[in-house]
Amino acid sequence: MIFRRNAKKAGLRAEAVDPGRRRFLALGCACCAAATLPALAATAAPAAVQHHLDLARHAAGSDLASYLRLGNTALTPPAAPEINLAPLINQPVPPPGQAFENLYYVGARWVSAWILRTSEGLILIDALNNDDEAERVIGAGMRRLGLDPAQIRIVVVTHGHGDHYGGVGWVKRIAAPKVVASEADWTMMATKPEFDAPEWGRPPQRDVSVKDGDRITLGDTSLEVLETPGHTMGTLSLLFTVRQGGQEHRALLWGGTAFNFGAQPDRLTRLQGYIDATARVREIARRQNVDVFISNHAGYDGAIAKLAAMPGAPRNPFLIGTDTTVRALTVMNECAQATMEAWKV
Repeated sequence: MIFRRNAKKAGLRAEAVDPGRRRFLALGCACCAAATLPALAATAAPAAVQHHLDLARHAAGSDLASYLRLGNTALTPPAAPEINLAPLINQPVPPPGQAFENLYYVGARWVSAWILRTSEGLILIDALNNDDEAERVIGAGMRRLGLDPAQIRIVVVTHGHGDHYGGVGWVKRIAAPKVVASEADWTMMATKPEFDAPEWGRPPQRDVSVKDGDRITLGDTSLEVLETPGHTMGTLSLLFTVRQGGQEHRALLWGGTAFNFGAQPDRLTRLQGYIDATARVREIARRQNVDVFISNHAGYDGAIAKLAAMPGAPRNPFLIGTDTTVRALTVMNECAQATMEAWKV
């Protein structure tokens, strides 16, 4: 197990958040519901906004409409929408599934969790909302797929919102893994959670910090870390290799998609970070021939539907190709630019 650690290290603990503040903070968690919203609304927009929305629609074509809903943020004043988490969390649990020989889906219907199998154990990417859900969904799903939760050696928290870290406590009780996040999001989780809710488990205690360009290595598997700020200031996206039928493919997991920060005073800085990150990673995807693009919310990448379509399919539906990966990042980038034009007025 190999990490490249930041030089700065601190042993901070998460502060308790009172239930009233949890409910207030949860109102802004657009990441919790954006993937369930309809595609881009047909609403009149200023010319500069409409220009980027038109470019996003063109890039989306007929197969990437799920990402167009990001453009709805450009059509409403910046704010934190009110979110009711319970209906999202309590949706029926989808069947777990194997996307590739070394990549498995063990998430819920609304928020994702992925397992990478390596020669020295398992890597879990995100841990759902709370310990109970993690045990019911991740644990049960893994066992159904023949995977042992006690073999989880690393948990990567893509960003510091409770729907991605809330179940880490369960994982630590059964497997004692290292928990990895960015320095910025460790600090946020330990001091002042941006969003919170009674349904979420408490933030994990600070463990391993990684930064852009680092590699997380376990056995024969290495994840390249990309810092892609915006959704949070320390959102992590991950590049890694998946295998199928003797062939290898490059996969990109985008760590935070929605523009959930409209009520934040630094919203323009964060939006510019998102614009820059999608543009940079788009070029990386071209260079590395990334042909698998997945999310930590299945409403964006269609992971559940793709798993259901795999039996008998002539081609793995997760193999979307490099051009489509680039188009998806373009849709995200153009929707962010449209939102920037709207928000900076």
